[in-house]
Parts: sequence; C-alpha cells; structure tokens
Amino acid sequence: MKILSVTAQKPDSTGSGVYLTEVVKELHREGHEQAVLAGVYREDAVRLPEGVRFFPVYFKSPDLPFPIPGMSDKMPYESTVYRTMDGEMTARYMGVFRARIREAVEAFRPDLILCHHLYLVTALVRESVPDIPVYGFCHNTDLRQMRKHGLQRAFILEQTGRLDRICALHEAQKKEICQIYPVEADKICIAGVGYNGEIFHIDHKVKNKGSRSGSRLVYAGKISQEKGVASLLRALALVEERGEPAALTLAGGNGDAKELEQIRALAARCPASTVFTGRLSQEELAKVYNEADVFVLPSFYEGLPLTVMEALACGCRVVVTDLPGIRPFLEAYVPGAPVFYVSPPRMQDTDMPLAADLPAFEARLARQIGACIAAGKGGERTCPDLSEISWRAVCARILQRGDEKEKERGEGRVY
Repeated sequence: MKILSVTAQKPDSTGSGVYLTEVVKELHREGHEQAVLAGVYREDAVRLPEGVRFFPVYFKSPDLPFPIPGMSDKMPYESTVYRTMDGEMTARYMGVFRARIREAVEAFRPDLILCHHLYLVTALVRESVPDIPVYGFCHNTDLRQMRKHGLQRAFILEQTGRLDRICALHEAQKKEICQIYPVEADKICIAGVGYNGEIFHIDHKVKNKGSRSGSRLVYAGKISQEKGVASLLRALALVEERGEPAALTLAGGNGDAKELEQIRALAARCPASTVFTGRLSQEELAKVYNEADVFVLPSFYEGLPLTVMEALACGCRVVVTDLPGIRPFLEAYVPGAPVFYVSPPRMQDTDMPLAADLPAFEARLARQIGACIAAGKGGERTCPDLSEISWRAVCARILQRGDEKEKERGEGRVY
C-alpha cells in the first residue's frame, strides 16, 4: 500500500512527531511505500527510513514568513501560536498547504492518507483530496485548540466530519472527540501508543556505572508551566524536607525564553540538584532514563504520553498526573506497572490550573514521589510486561488488523 503521512509541524521534537515517525518506521518494516508531508525549517534535518519521500512545507520562507504554528501554545522550538494568526497569515498558511498537499498527492498517488491532529491541515487534506481515504489522528492538543479559540472552526468541524476514520488514544479521548466534532462513535478506533523497544530498554551497563547516593529523578518534555515543571520543582523541596535527597534531570526545550529563564531561577532555589539537558535524541533520552530511578510527569494536560511507556521500558518507576484515560489504558495494557498517580488540581482553562489548588497538588505530588522512591529501595531494576505496547500493535489497530486478544478486549476493531 502507498501511504502518505501529514503533519503541520516538525515530524519529531514532540510526542505527536515521535508518534508519526514511529508509525512510518513500522509501516516501512511491513513493506509499505510511504511519503511524509510536514512543516519544517530549511535547516532541519529530518530523519526518515530510506526510501520514504519527503514533501517539506518551509516556514520562515518567502511564502510563509513566520514560525511554524504549534499545536501546543508553547513548543520546544520557535513557533507561532494559532490564536494569534491574523487573516493574512491564515490565508498564506492555507494556500501554501493546499498547493503542497495537491502536489504531493499528484506526485506520490497514495492509497491512504494519515493526518496527525484533528485540526486545520487535516481539514485541508480532506477538502483537497475527496477521493482517497483519509484517517485523522487525535493527539489531545487539537482538542485544546478547538476549545480555546475559533480559528477556522466551522471549516475544521465540517471537514473532520468527512474523515473516513479517526484514531484516538483512549476511550476518554474518544468521548471528547464526539463532544467537539460532528462524528459518530463508530468512526473512531482506539489506536493507543507504542514504544520503540530497540531504543528504550534496560541497559545494565549504563545503570551500573559508578556509585551514587540519593535518588535520581527525570522529567522529559517541554520545560513549561503547563507541563507542571514549576510544580515539580516546588514539590521536590517538600520531598527534600522529608529527608529524601534527590537529583533531577529536566530533558527538553522551550521556545519561550522568558518562561524557561523563570523555571531555571526556580530550579536554582530548589534543594534538589537540577540539570537541564535541552532537547535530546531518542538514544540520549534512553540513556537518561536508564540513569534514573523515577520518571515524573506532573502535566496538567496530556493525551497518552509516550514518555511514560519509554521510561517504564527502561526500568523507571513512574509518577504521573491522574489525567483522563491514562490510568485505564495502563491498567489494561501494562497491568502491574509501577505507576503512582497524583490527583490533578482544578482547571480554569484547558491547561491552566487554579492557583489556589497548586499547593495541595504539589503536596500530593511530593507524597507520591516519596512513595515511589521508597518502593524501589533495595529492589532490582525491572521492566513490566510491555508485550502489548508496540508500534506494530498500534499500526494493526490503525489498519484494522487486530489479533484475537485485541478483539476480546474490544480494541482491535473500529468502534
């Protein structure tokens, strides 16, 4: 089969970009002929399997003289916030993508198009290519954009309703899709997420290097307030007060230099030793996971974070905010995984916690970090059974090739 994958932003650097890239890699292993269309900068090095054609849409160029619009308002690289786009920017964006989509379809002639994010570019694909099956992937940030502002809202809703299939991460997200978009539930399949076992696994050589004291924690993602990084730093002060010495690695970037500087200042006052690594390759991130004891993701808004699966594969215990869909997915697919959940604060926007709730949230976070550290003392580094979490399984669900075990659970068919 000839498959074209489409994203409006870089095909790396974020969870949805990793998702696209890993699906492309798996479909390449299965022998499908593929192409990718994505928004990038001219200096970007895009890594795709050999033979996968690439159709770039260049930003900060004569045709699109502004940074890449990000599905998150704060991206790990220079970006434009969708809600700030004026009429001229939007017209340029839609015109360039329409032309590039038609060019890619004419040159590659795909049998199937996979579009990431139920948002503007996916709507443009559906409008521009009415006679080829188009599947849309929800990554949660699209739901957030739809709730926060009205940029091309009617157009996005209309064209999303015409998609042939929608791939959701979990059941809670499926319900939210049905609330926002004019789609029937039976058009939505639960695709879930996978992890790359060739990169993310326990490396005993890394783990056993030298001696150390105290627990090592790691966070991976955007270094931003909405991801709970400031709350994590404040919570670690409470963990330290309880006599649990800790070191923290913050892996990731932030295109907002002012916010990053504020978080660095907070880290300087945190009693836990804190290291900022910047953005890491997948291989470098796996090494950081292997050097850590606990992975912490205190985010206020998530779909189904890939980083949790990757950290578990490397033998980390996990502390994560108990956001919709995450716990049921992990309990179904990774039963018995060493995951500690933290009740989130109340929200006043899709990703803005109530300030009054933060002290109690940070106290809960500190308690769960302490419990997670204690649970691992004296034990060997182990990995839970992740046999049902693979990109091969994800692709099977996308293309409706679920095995009997999946069908028994009800995840291997279109809902």
